[in-house]
Amino acid sequence: MQLTLKQIAEHVGGRVIGDPDAQVSGLGSLDNAVEGEIIFLANPKHADKVRSSRATAVIMPAGANCYGKNVIETKNPHLAFAKVLALFHDQTTHFKGVMEGAFVSPEAALGRDVTIYPGVYIAAGVTIGDRVVLHPGVVLYEGASLGDDVTLHANVSIRERCRIGSRVIIHNGTVIGSDGFGYVPEGKKHFKIPQVGIVVIEDDVEIGANSTVDRATLDITRIGRGTKIDNLVQIGHNCTIGEDSVIVSQVGISGSTTIGRNVTIGGQAALAGQLEVGDNIVLAGRAGVTNDMKEPGVFSGLPAIPHRDWLKSSIIFTKLPEMKNTVAKLEKRIAELEKQIASHGQQ
Repeated sequence: MQLTLKQIAEHVGGRVIGDPDAQVSGLGSLDNAVEGEIIFLANPKHADKVRSSRATAVIMPAGANCYGKNVIETKNPHLAFAKVLALFHDQTTHFKGVMEGAFVSPEAALGRDVTIYPGVYIAAGVTIGDRVVLHPGVVLYEGASLGDDVTLHANVSIRERCRIGSRVIIHNGTVIGSDGFGYVPEGKKHFKIPQVGIVVIEDDVEIGANSTVDRATLDITRIGRGTKIDNLVQIGHNCTIGEDSVIVSQVGISGSTTIGRNVTIGGQAALAGQLEVGDNIVLAGRAGVTNDMKEPGVFSGLPAIPHRDWLKSSIIFTKLPEMKNTVAKLEKRIAELEKQIASHGQQ
């Protein structure tokens, strides 16, 4: 595929500076691009690489030094680059039907133009929408449902009665609807609480590899529309994740926690159960949330506090050994002064 800079600019809503008819056949990196490729500059500190690049054109913010290169100016170069990448690397799959080696229950309902690879298991009562792709090892338990344009990669399991919306992507090894971690002490033993609810994954969600979303005890564990979840994330039973949130790798969210809209949770953060996190909150990596958080802002540390306060605290933390020695010296000095005062009082 070859596109002119004018065509690309129209696609991303940018403005061409230079030759609008220059041809681009692909995308490259700042370090390794060759003639015929387009690169992007999001961080001004890398601007010098534009000068030495062999790329035909650069996507960059307005006002940046273009060093005589052909340029597409745009407000968000990173977003524009992503759109161009999608344009050049169309991942549209072609209908392959149900392949030999897949098991599809006669009581399952399949939509149009599906692709079902060998090794897939589809149980009775499953409903699948149009243009769905199921890779080898996918298992759909009884009564599960998938919307249109869903892609489930190898070894994904969707447990009984769980519902997946449209345009959802779930990566390898993820389990949707495993039992929630619910037990009641019975003496020294643990009595299992039956987990009879479901998971609902709304439209346009993407979930990374080897993540787990537990089914609710009674009602619904819900992942809101447009939310993006990284690899190795654990979401407990009866949680609700709001729309357009981002959850990074190795996050753990305990049961019955509610996350608002447009929330970002950094890697390895942990949230205790039965909490509420409001809209437009950012939790930094390794943050620990032990109480409800209602006001928007950026929070860090354990327990999570406003990020500015955490920065101040972290500076103090590094000085604690020095402060401990100072306090010890002061205590010793005070004790000596008290002895001197006491001896003078006795005279």
